[in-house]
Amino acid sequence: MKINRNGAMAAVSTIAAVALLSACSGGGDSQTVSGEGSTAQQKAMEHFSQVLTDNSDIVLDYTGSGSGDGIKKFIAGDVDFAGSDSALKGDEITQAKERCNGNDAWHLPLVAGPVAIAYNVEGVDNLNLNPTVLAGIFDSKITTWNDPAIAALNPGVTLPAEDIVPVHRSDSSGTTDNFQRFLQASAPQAWPYEHSKEFQGKGGSGAAKSTGVGDTVKKTPGSITYVEWGFATENDLGVAAVDFGAGPVKLTNETAGKALDTVKFKTPGSKDLVVDTDSLYASKEAGSYPLLLTPYSIVCSAGYADEATSNTLKSAFTEILNQGQDGLAEIGYVALPQGFKTTLQGSVDALGQASGGSNSQ
Repeated sequence: MKINRNGAMAAVSTIAAVALLSACSGGGDSQTVSGEGSTAQQKAMEHFSQVLTDNSDIVLDYTGSGSGDGIKKFIAGDVDFAGSDSALKGDEITQAKERCNGNDAWHLPLVAGPVAIAYNVEGVDNLNLNPTVLAGIFDSKITTWNDPAIAALNPGVTLPAEDIVPVHRSDSSGTTDNFQRFLQASAPQAWPYEHSKEFQGKGGSGAAKSTGVGDTVKKTPGSITYVEWGFATENDLGVAAVDFGAGPVKLTNETAGKALDTVKFKTPGSKDLVVDTDSLYASKEAGSYPLLLTPYSIVCSAGYADEATSNTLKSAFTEILNQGQDGLAEIGYVALPQGFKTTLQGSVDALGQASGGSNSQ
């Protein structure tokens, strides 16, 4: 599995996006699909936008504002799809069904990307951590870099007696939700909090969006964060190896791809493809890096006010599953394996038909 990145795509206002959509649906040579949400997949969406420009008459207008905002905009009918790093839950499921005129909303994981544990510690080029230590760091229970718990994982490494500055997302974030799911699944005794799009740990410093946490760590000696791989590499941050239970695993395309090959869905056979993150994040397979995001494009399975929207989304997503996979590795994502793509294509092909059952996490 693989995915993509780029700089900062121009954020078109909701009003402009709706105006563009109306213009296309009324005729013309191009069609527009609009989305908003997850900044974790923003670089991939910028890449997909260029692929669609090069290979089709579809314009992809995506604004990275955070998963929470994206879901709100989708439910309000302001955009065609929401980008979210976690699945709809609770009232969101009901509200999305109302937006889709009684049809279920489906989760389509068109993007896969690892979450890097990115740090800025002078003189430490290689760092090993594990889930229990990460939980202690982000809950402000492990507060210096030469703490015995960190030293035990890094024999022979000179660690400074420097304060640790953990940096978390200050906005409503699917990345935060998934990182806390990971800590809950892999270090339950050290992380007593329920997962949420809002950070639950104690202390630390907050910054908005993936760009914000990446930039904060780059500027702050002694800091550490959880952020999508592409944002870590573009800021030249150190990336820790993580011992998930079978020895330290460095983050590479190969180790992330090995984890993606094991992904299971919550309801096998459903067109609503919610990833079973609990089993993924609890994985201890040797040489596998399971701290991954599989951000969703959340769409109406059917029931858009403009019937052409489903067909345009179908065409756009099909192009993304094919031409869109090339070049993702260069921007911090992992290309989707063939079996995963085949499953996704089945859901994409069914858009606009009778809705199936909906999943939730």
